Parts: sequence; C-alpha cells; structure tokens
Amino acid sequence: MKKIKFKYSKCFSNKNFLISLFYSVLFLLSALIINFYAGNYATEKASLPVTDIVLSNIRVFDVDVIFNYGPIFLIVFMFIIIFFEPKKLPFTIKSLSLFIVIRSIFISLTHIGPFPTQIIENGTNIISKFNYSGDLFFSGHTGTAFLMALIFWENIPLRYFLLSYSIFMGIVVLLGHYHYTIDVLAAFFITHTIYHIALFLFKKDKELFSLINN
Repeated sequence: MKKIKFKYSKCFSNKNFLISLFYSVLFLLSALIINFYAGNYATEKASLPVTDIVLSNIRVFDVDVIFNYGPIFLIVFMFIIIFFEPKKLPFTIKSLSLFIVIRSIFISLTHIGPFPTQIIENGTNIISKFNYSGDLFFSGHTGTAFLMALIFWENIPLRYFLLSYSIFMGIVVLLGHYHYTIDVLAAFFITHTIYHIALFLFKKDKELFSLINN
C-alpha cells in the first residue's frame, strides 16, 4: 500500500502529469459526445445489409449478455490495472479517446445495415441504450481490448490476456451477428494504426512512463 501511495504522490506532484490528465479527460468527454452523434447518425442512415461469408454460414447465437457486459468487464479490469500504474493514465485515456473519435468517423462514412439475423435487443437493458445498430465498421468490442494490449505490451501476462480477450470478443460479435466479419478483422489493423498515431501525437504522455519513476 505504501508503494501505491508513493506512486500517486509522484504522479500528482508532477505538474506535467496533472496538465496531461486534465486534457485527457476533456478529450475523452469530447470523444464520447462525438461518438453519441456519430452512432445515432450511422443508425439513422443505415442501408440494406449485405452477405457475409461467415455470418451467412453460421446460425445466430444468443450472446447478448456477453456483448453488453463484456466491455464493462474490460473497463473495470483496466481501471484496476491502471490503479496500480497511475503514470499510464493520461496516455491510456488519450489513446482510447483517439480510438473513439476515429471510429466515429468510420461509422459516419459507412452505412451498411445490420445483418438480418442479428439479435434485436428489447431496449430494457440500460447498457443496450449505448449500442447502435448502425455503428458497424469497425468493431469497438474487438479493437478496444487490442488497443489496451498494445498500450500494456511490455506486461507479457497482461498482453496475452488482452489479446485473447480481443479475439474472444471478436468471436462473440460474430456469433451474435452483431458485426460483419470485415468489421472484426479490420479492427486489428485499424487499431494498430491508431496506436502508432497516438504514439506520435501523445509522445510526451508516453514519455511520462519513464519520467515518473516508481
């Protein structure tokens, strides 16, 4: 406990860390607002569905609980991880915010309708209110976990857990016919690019990893 307290003391006594954390929170709030409007726009403009080599050949499975609560589990899990490594908070938040903004742009440009056999949620679940049927390309369920794996790449056990979780969520969204196959596969490539954009844009935040010693 003393070690954790020391870490927080080092971080929150660092002016650059506090400034970076403030802007990262602002960026995240802005990204969520953009995502809200993009998701509604994409759902409103969604066109007809298309065929898919995987979805057209497998039956739909009821994975609604995993689909809705999987991201919540990831958020809680990553919050616990970052709790022990507060110096990584600004870069992680900014990278996630960039991911949300770029994905919002993608879903605003692509208006393919959901696959016909996709399970239609009844809307009574609070979490389901944040899911949009038209925000398909690319899969956020898959990409978010992969982004976290890239950020915490040096932690080998965590890296492989997050990679496995990313693949698992990719399979889940396909089993539920929530995403097309291209949405899942593209998520890995686009997310990898987003991570390197984050490294370029938020270089100083990444450097805080080493500047703030444990």
